[in-house]
Amino acid sequence: MIYYLAPVQGHTDAAYRHFHASIYSRADGVVYTTPFIRLEKGEIRKKDLRDAFSDLNAPQVVVPQVIFRDGQELSALVQKLKEENPALPRIDINMGCPFPLQTLRGRGAATLADAACREAVRSVVEGNPDVNFSVKMRLGYRDEEWQEALEMLNSLQLDHIAVHPRTAADQYTGALHMEAFDAIYENSKNPVVYNGDILTLADAAAIAEKYPRLHGLMIGRGVLGRPSLITEIREGTEWDAERRIKMMLEFHRVLLAHYRDTLIGGDHQVLSKISPFWEYAESEIGRKAWKAIRKATTMAKYQTALALI
Repeated sequence: MIYYLAPVQGHTDAAYRHFHASIYSRADGVVYTTPFIRLEKGEIRKKDLRDAFSDLNAPQVVVPQVIFRDGQELSALVQKLKEENPALPRIDINMGCPFPLQTLRGRGAATLADAACREAVRSVVEGNPDVNFSVKMRLGYRDEEWQEALEMLNSLQLDHIAVHPRTAADQYTGALHMEAFDAIYENSKNPVVYNGDILTLADAAAIAEKYPRLHGLMIGRGVLGRPSLITEIREGTEWDAERRIKMMLEFHRVLLAHYRDTLIGGDHQVLSKISPFWEYAESEIGRKAWKAIRKATTMAKYQTALALI
């Protein structure tokens, strides 16, 4: 079983990935994916390139993820990444982002129902045999539209497809459409990775038991709220709360130190960067501490809030 840290915009940047791997040493077998890289006025944003090729990416495995709205964008993204690193081994294609800011522009999950976008994926993958591609997808945009996408993906040789069994319209709420995932699992000619609502060891165990041929698990919000989760799953042992919190505080301590050393806008900019990392941690650290962290407007208030954990 391979474990993937799902990309989350504004959270899983190069520093987060690097220090997560170093603090949670059993995460050395985890594959980290960058938040999606997109074109802006025909070029990849410089901050996306810095993140995708940061020195902090070593030694962990980091795969750049691209998001596109048509064949021209997808081809340009792949070629520009290859220009940055001609030996780039892997690229992940995002066909699953549910956020309206992207789907209303035809990107993310909106590409699943677009025949031209599906053909663009086929063309780019077949045209770049030196790159090992994977695809992250949902079931569809407003409805389940995965059937035609799966037919196209089955014609390609991919590293894997990662499937979140909801539509974009579902966002992250409501029931998972597991009957659709069952069909994808049984009919995919490429390895399948499960993604969605893995928040505990029991969640991971239930998925692994139900789908014994599963290639891997992709976890996002579960790790953001409980950074030790993948390590615990791999060890097969649930850590006690004291150990989890101790390691979590150390993780956030080194992240804070890094941003204080590298960001030039002072404590306000550092706080705006570090505070969102606690967004999904309410159940882990308690509501009182969580609210205090989110409300902290100075570094002194932030440190006082941390003391409540």
